[in-house]
Amino acid sequence: MVYLDHAATTPVPRPVADAMYQVLAEQFANPSAQYAMGLEMKKQVERQRETVARALGCAAKQLHFTSCGTEGDCWAIRAAVWQNRRLGRHIVTTAVEHSAVLESCRQLEQEGCEVTYLAPDSDGVIKAEQVLQAVRPDTALVSVMLVNNELGTVFPIADIARGLKRKNPQTLLHTDAVQGFLKVPFSARTLGADFITISAHKIGGPKGIGALYIGDRVRNPRPLLPGGGQEAGLRSGTEATAQIAGFAKAVELRTERLSETLAEMAALRDYAAAAFTAIPDCRIVGGGTAPHVLALALVGYPSQNIVNDLSAQGICISAGSACHRGKPSHVVAALHLPKEVQGSVIRISFGPETTREDIDACAAALRRHHDTRFPRL
Repeated sequence: MVYLDHAATTPVPRPVADAMYQVLAEQFANPSAQYAMGLEMKKQVERQRETVARALGCAAKQLHFTSCGTEGDCWAIRAAVWQNRRLGRHIVTTAVEHSAVLESCRQLEQEGCEVTYLAPDSDGVIKAEQVLQAVRPDTALVSVMLVNNELGTVFPIADIARGLKRKNPQTLLHTDAVQGFLKVPFSARTLGADFITISAHKIGGPKGIGALYIGDRVRNPRPLLPGGGQEAGLRSGTEATAQIAGFAKAVELRTERLSETLAEMAALRDYAAAAFTAIPDCRIVGGGTAPHVLALALVGYPSQNIVNDLSAQGICISAGSACHRGKPSHVVAALHLPKEVQGSVIRISFGPETTREDIDACAAALRRHHDTRFPRL
């Protein structure tokens, strides 16, 4: 099997699975328990929090574990609107955000908020000036992702943060960095966002665990879950200790030689772009620069047919975000591409394990799909 859908989820390395198994089988105590085994588990969770926080570039006390990126997005958006409820109920976001952000905003619209959805250009680019022009005196929150999960476009979060401080210092900034964490260089200390969402299963960790960074400008953030007081009283519930252990181990593995890994992935992306565009009717979609995502269109050939055919050949790619479950992508629709291009977009995404041989196999399969003249749009 050739796996080229790392933007959907990533394989879990054996050391990560071993770290999780050790907690499940041997270090299974509840961190809230007051006997020695529980107290040791609490210390271990805090050490693992420090590991993830160090990679994100923040203090451990600013990092709160969640169940996933979606939860982090929803929590951040709600917390920001709550803090700034007296400032106003206007939100600025983009039309190409993850569904967790868009659906949270739509829900808030039903509760009386006003949302401005910014459209990208035909390359999927959103500029800082475009975001700042949409900000008003009553804007409670700006939510813009760091890396688009379908196009690989990197958005200018640091520039947006600097502009907000000049234009409206009270407006809070959230960024969904699920596709950016340990994929593009950034630090919470310098990025300038008040909320940063990350997730483990995009970097070789397990599903079911993520984290939300909450910056110092967020005063008394509204708890996501009331209860026993875990996560500094902000997200109660027994800690998912095995998933947290896996998250920390995945971070350790990814940060061992991060600069070299990212350079290798960027070189692989360039290699893939050349290999795929050598196929007739195949073109790159969008202006993405992240090293692990490449959006393509085999123009005139329906995306789902391509995905199905390559799957039958043992190659895993996607027709967009896995969260869409086969529905047309709102990200691709926002680009306003010609119909024959829009209906043909596929996503190739890589990880540290991906090889040039994987790319060659995928390119050969795409060429076979083209040459066998499958039904066209």
